[in-house]
Amino acid sequence: MSRPHGVPWLLTWVVLICQAGCCLLDSIGAAESFHHVHPFSNKSNLDQGYCERKRKANSFSTWSLSSESLIAMLPVDTIPENSIRKVRDCIFSVAYPTPFISRVLLVAVSKDVLEGILDLDVSVKETDDFLQLVSGGKVVLGSIPLAHRYGGHQFGSWAGQLGDGRAHLLGVYTNRYGERWELQLKGSGKTPYSSLVVSNDDVWRDQFYNGSVKKERGAIVLRVAQSWFRIGSLEILAHSGELDLQRTLLDFVIREHFPSVNMNDSNRYLDFFSRVVLETANLIALWMSVGFAHGVCNTDNFSLLSITIDYGPFGFMESYDPNFVPNTSDDERRYKIGNQANVGMFNLNKLLQALKPVLDRRQKQLAFQILEGYSKHYYRRFTELFRAKLGLLGESEDDNYLIAFLLKLMEDTKADFTMAFRHLSEITQDQLKELRIPQEFWALQDLAKHKFFSDWITIYLLRLGRNMGDSDSTRRKRMTAVNPRYILRNWMAESAIQKAKMNDFSEVHLLQEVLQHPFQRQAAAEKAGYSLRPPSWAKDLKVSCSS
Repeated sequence: MSRPHGVPWLLTWVVLICQAGCCLLDSIGAAESFHHVHPFSNKSNLDQGYCERKRKANSFSTWSLSSESLIAMLPVDTIPENSIRKVRDCIFSVAYPTPFISRVLLVAVSKDVLEGILDLDVSVKETDDFLQLVSGGKVVLGSIPLAHRYGGHQFGSWAGQLGDGRAHLLGVYTNRYGERWELQLKGSGKTPYSSLVVSNDDVWRDQFYNGSVKKERGAIVLRVAQSWFRIGSLEILAHSGELDLQRTLLDFVIREHFPSVNMNDSNRYLDFFSRVVLETANLIALWMSVGFAHGVCNTDNFSLLSITIDYGPFGFMESYDPNFVPNTSDDERRYKIGNQANVGMFNLNKLLQALKPVLDRRQKQLAFQILEGYSKHYYRRFTELFRAKLGLLGESEDDNYLIAFLLKLMEDTKADFTMAFRHLSEITQDQLKELRIPQEFWALQDLAKHKFFSDWITIYLLRLGRNMGDSDSTRRKRMTAVNPRYILRNWMAESAIQKAKMNDFSEVHLLQEVLQHPFQRQAAAEKAGYSLRPPSWAKDLKVSCSS
């Protein structure tokens, strides 16, 4: 039995709980182009047998989570009080979610996650047990809720202890494919690492991180990932001098998530670092290929598995702009989209600094050389992805110039990044040769205003002509499979949020459906204008979308 298509680069949202209609569009923007099948997934006849034995459940009577694999191997805080304090000598603190007092409403559920990952029939969302689980009101069999202790560099400076300030890890679920998934609630109440002020069911929130704090109705999201360990998980231990515990955590992460690394090899930490460097380069190149800006690329938000976690305030770049930054609190534009690759290098360097105490002199030198190779990995993967976006087969020494030329045209004309590539995927070569750009290809019409557009088209068509054995229809089919037609745009999110405030979640559901299949032309999306030029009222709109 084959597994379903992977969850983003990680992770996708399972459900969103709203109290009387407060809506967080947590990761509706997790388009299929972000889906990241875990590189170490390994299928076998044993997995297939496991698959046959485990079927989708329509109730929780036969379904359970387990915290045992975590707490049996990783130490838990010995102080039981859920008080805000400095925590030492542990990886987790036991902390239970704070249930809502008033009525909760289920806003949205990912059918793919329920059925494809959690082995739950979609009908389970109608049950009270499910509503209690995802709102933090009930702990299922086998679950011991945990808050993870970590630190991190925030906006370039060491911030000390951070931790899961408003998140609870419910436990681990191993599905019918033998895959291990961690379920976590976010926005679910106080932990020893909290920094959120809570009053009954209302929360204080600085939506745009600009000092303007206001009270909003609380919301909880249940999200899944194969692991929530991040660079900051190791940094806090190195900074605190807890080196034995750091080795314990490293060995656990390697054993669980990096089976290609030999646990008996004295170079295992070096091999682990090498994999993280490579996969981080691949991940950020993938972000760039669809115009995704993470928003807050602190080390406490960078996964050790190189999957996308804790993004936000995030955004998809609309008009091409290397200076695009979705986070209004990022005054220095540290995390602008054009700087994400450099930030990846910075974060990996901080990971190396955290690993140094467990590396010998030779390993440190080799680790530094591995880190120096990051840029090469990134640019190779970036070029591969953009070749695919342009429908190019094989390699040419002029491809980098062709890509850079196009991006410069986009920057000068402020052309829409997503739709320019999509329109190139849909227009015919004959139309391009004659510079006949129909009205429906409005992003290309913007590009065509540039005085060098025709020069770029000439070079592009010559390059396509070197695609041996290729046809124009095959090229277009290939390109539409990698260039999304729909992304989560700020005006879409704002429209859905305004309706959700009135307990109308229809547009949330529409966005969820559309963005599950962003490469396919969809009647509902076209009717909603999701592929058209953004409306005039959407200009300079600021919406805080976060994980």
